[in-house]
Amino acid sequence: MANRVTGAVMEHIDLPALLEDAAPGQRPLLEKALGRLGGSLEGALSSFVREKAQEVVAADAFGTAWTDANRAIHTSLVRALTGSEEGAVRIKNDSVTLDLAPVIEQVKQRLVQSGLGAAKKIPEIHTDFTLLQSEDIGRARTGFRLLQLAGAWLPVLAVLLAAGGVLLRARRRRALIAAALGFAAAALLLGTALTVFRTVYLNALPDTVSQAAAGSVYDAMVHLLRLAVRTVAVLGVVVALATWLTGPGRGAGAVRAVWHSGITATRGTADRLGLRTGPVGPYVHRHRTATTWTLVAAAVVAYAVWPHPTGWVVVGFALALLLALAVAQFLAEEPEA
Repeated sequence: MANRVTGAVMEHIDLPALLEDAAPGQRPLLEKALGRLGGSLEGALSSFVREKAQEVVAADAFGTAWTDANRAIHTSLVRALTGSEEGAVRIKNDSVTLDLAPVIEQVKQRLVQSGLGAAKKIPEIHTDFTLLQSEDIGRARTGFRLLQLAGAWLPVLAVLLAAGGVLLRARRRRALIAAALGFAAAALLLGTALTVFRTVYLNALPDTVSQAAAGSVYDAMVHLLRLAVRTVAVLGVVVALATWLTGPGRGAGAVRAVWHSGITATRGTADRLGLRTGPVGPYVHRHRTATTWTLVAAAVVAYAVWPHPTGWVVVGFALALLLALAVAQFLAEEPEA
């Protein structure tokens, strides 16, 4: 990168007029800097510029900037793959390039500080540093656009098809349980495929590639997908379990009986201790169904607006909903005659 920056800067420096344009006070410092490097004026100046470029590239500040750029590289690559001209990373023909204008600007400042006042006249330079070159980049851009469309519409289509299948079945509860478990099984299958493909991907790389670095890149790329896999799997199991528990089955009825008896016993103990709910109890009793559906809807909306739901978030919402339903049933005591 230092060599590329040096070449770009040297193209915009007028060597014959360099010493003439230098201020009298700058000439001794400039001549001393160039003379220390030896050789011809052009070679000395090129070495001088390269030295400053290497200082910029090797500086801690540049290391921090480079790290931050890599952390934000996903957004830049998305722009590049979608054809946007914004951002430093761009796709041109078969190459992924990085604009070095910010680096060149820092080098110009270093040159001025070192006595090369003529560097102030260098205009803003935009030159590309090739990060990747491959004939497959065009196909990658096409594939990315297809994945964008698929990622946006396939989940919606899958949910609509599942909902349509449930509505068309005579035993809708059983169909919903099957659909929810089907989503969970598909997510687990995808998670298994991601793990297997990681091994295949690493084994296919040449020996010159760092396995640790390649593995980190793969893990970073599929991190959100893995979170989504776990979330969908847990959500499918939770929906299937909730659907089964609210059904007419003997096992589900036994579980509900234990649930009701526990809440009834707790409420009886509270009554013996003189605890009363006042007007809240009769109100909740009259609107028991509406209260239940309101709590369920609130849990669904909270999950939908959660920024990055995970499997643990699903479990947390399910437990919170169970607690809220238990409190509602505890409060829904029979009004006094």
